[in-house]
Amino acid sequence: HEWVRQEDDIATIGITDYAQSEIQDIVFVELPDVGTQLTHKTEFGVIESVKAAFDLYSPVSGEVVEVNESLLDEPEQVNESPYEDGWFLKIKMTDPSELEALFDANQYQAHIEAEHA
Repeated sequence: HEWVRQEDDIATIGITDYAQSEIQDIVFVELPDVGTQLTHKTEFGVIESVKAAFDLYSPVSGEVVEVNESLLDEPEQVNESPYEDGWFLKIKMTDPSELEALFDANQYQAHIEAEHA
């Protein structure tokens, strides 16, 4: 349930509002170092809530160029602002065409509704 915002060849990645509401009170975030090479669907980090831990997977391949360090001290930003302050990392994509396989916002909403129908 990650989201991606593309700006040229940079992908900003976080989790959706739906995901954070299901996970609830996030108390810990573990993220990779800048310079880490990620491939599509590989694990890049962990988030922990008061009830469980969840692995995070990269929706695209590339190099981590920025990590949201503020989440290390304030992981609750993921709950409070998943699309703005609560983003996880920025990746310089090696294959932007991987974005074509992802849901857009409307498709994602329909997918969530179908799961709960």
